[in-house]
Amino acid sequence: MALSKDELGRGEIIIASMRTHAKALIVPVITLIAAAAVIGAAIALMPTDWQPWGGYGLAAVAAIAVIAWVVVPLLKWMTSSYTITDRRIITRRGILTRIGHDLPLKRINNVNYEKSLSDRILGCGTLVLETAAGQPLRLPDVPNVERVHVTITELLFADDNDDDRAE
Repeated sequence: MALSKDELGRGEIIIASMRTHAKALIVPVITLIAAAAVIGAAIALMPTDWQPWGGYGLAAVAAIAVIAWVVVPLLKWMTSSYTITDRRIITRRGILTRIGHDLPLKRINNVNYEKSLSDRILGCGTLVLETAAGQPLRLPDVPNVERVHVTITELLFADDNDDDRAE
């Protein structure tokens, strides 16, 4: 999850590094439990003359379903990260193809967060970073989004204070 030193600039310091909130795993876990229950019941109720090929076919369908609805979301969650350094916000995601986005702190004009009812219950939210150019960068499912919001705001104000001292 953490960035390697090769991905950081000289003297750049990681302030916080996190994955997206684990709420992305709720549906896959429920799906896995439900699939196990359905497969178990189907094998138990399967006529004996369908054995063993019926069981093999059922296992193949279950394997495809588990890969699509459990393994892929788990891999997406494991390969998605947000990193805050003293210079930029770094996002990385992707299983086979890695997609990265870096936003320099100096480009950020406004920091907001949004929390739905479920986000409030689970302790996460969407961080919205606005710049003068283009659409805002939306980081969904940020754990403890209020603390991250404060951290980024402190970094922005610290940068402003450094500029004031230089004058």
